[in-house]
Amino acid sequence: MTPITSFVADAGVASEPAATMEVAGGDAMPASVRLVGPRATVEATIRAIDDGWIASLPLRAARWGGPALPLPSGTYRLQIDDVAVTLADHPVVMLGTLRAEITEGAVRVAAPIDPAYDSGEGQDALERRYATRPGGLENAVFFESFYGRNVSCNPLAIDRELAVRAPGVTRYWSVIDLSVSVPDGAIAVVEGSPEWWRARGAARLLVVNDWLRRRFARRRGQVVLQTWHGTALKRLALHRPGFDPRRAIAVIRESRRWNVLLAQNPYGGRVLRTAYAFRGPVWVEGYPRNDVLVSGDAAPVRAALGIADDARVILYAPTWRDDRDEMVDFLDLAELARRTDAVVLVRGHSRTLLPGHDAHGDRVVDVTGYPDISHLLLVADALVTDYSSVMFDFTATGKPLYLFAPDLAHYRGELRGFYFDLADEAPGPLTATLDELVTAIADPTTADAYAERYARWRERFNARDDGRAAERVVARILDQGFIDRA
Repeated sequence: MTPITSFVADAGVASEPAATMEVAGGDAMPASVRLVGPRATVEATIRAIDDGWIASLPLRAARWGGPALPLPSGTYRLQIDDVAVTLADHPVVMLGTLRAEITEGAVRVAAPIDPAYDSGEGQDALERRYATRPGGLENAVFFESFYGRNVSCNPLAIDRELAVRAPGVTRYWSVIDLSVSVPDGAIAVVEGSPEWWRARGAARLLVVNDWLRRRFARRRGQVVLQTWHGTALKRLALHRPGFDPRRAIAVIRESRRWNVLLAQNPYGGRVLRTAYAFRGPVWVEGYPRNDVLVSGDAAPVRAALGIADDARVILYAPTWRDDRDEMVDFLDLAELARRTDAVVLVRGHSRTLLPGHDAHGDRVVDVTGYPDISHLLLVADALVTDYSSVMFDFTATGKPLYLFAPDLAHYRGELRGFYFDLADEAPGPLTATLDELVTAIADPTTADAYAERYARWRERFNARDDGRAAERVVARILDQGFIDRA
């Protein structure tokens, strides 16, 4: 085993402590030492010592042109000259920005929550304190997107507009760990920490795009705005195949927590209202996350992703499957890139972010960990998807859409089912093989063949995606007094 020398702290970004791990060897100095995880990799600085060498590995990583942040939670393997090696066990070390330990020969990184709280008993105590805490509410908003896995979607667009319209409002962001970057001026609160429970209970307004997990005890005057995260093709909640009494109870209990529901279009509002038996007001204002598709600049995003200005970009963004944890592997991404002479960006669903790992290949860039898919839609010249709600967002751009769905019969008939016949209404060709997909992309007549369908689709689903949805939503938040401007 390669011995662990120490965990140390050095000067980090903005004078914050940056965690560093050192490993030592007594043989010849290697050319490279790396920590390799499913979504991030870091390189060591190696120096010689009298009886061997020491490699210093920063437990921070910068991606997509952003700042260096603590490593995402997960398991990291040590590689020396591209050969995986085993580390000697080392107990848990708290480093301020993360928690690390070496066990079973690998480095396990987790959120920086005191182990006293990161247990069933500790969380029970924090939940009881949360539910019974005295005192009033803060003029604050608690944001959460995709269970804290990233800062994105409608909550992010609302945050950005609120920061302009009501700069005095405190903005908390729920994150799974400190690898998730929050907007300027916002406060990151790590899920499950005492600070997270306190902020969740103190904020006057909660803006979320998925279920409110864990215990939720609404305080007098507290409002929940459920923005949801897409117009639905696949059946949701109470509409899913097969009746499950426990699921039905959970769905109804969840929707009773919401005060207001945001919808992209009238169709989406009707589906969400009935799927969740929601009895409150539905705001049909378009999706704030799509404002950038109208007014955004693709150049900085291309630069952050390392894509040349003249390169053609195809975004592949399949939805998740109820019967698997990781992203589907139906498509040979490198072959798609080769045969279309394009850069292929691959974006797994948020539910595949933690269990999955980055895809690799020539001119293939895995952007599952990229914070906000709206930016990816902005840079893409074409979208390939299957049953994902991303299709309803992308058509706001007017750019071509292709559907790749080799498991259509299984997904439609057994896994989920659809609200309408995709084959009859899709605004682009429906394909089942790589050859069919490549042919459709290459065919110059495809756009004309689907032009009428595309126009009907946009009229039905994108009428309110006009670049001003966040403005309208924040105006309603302020007008209804959910928070104060000052």
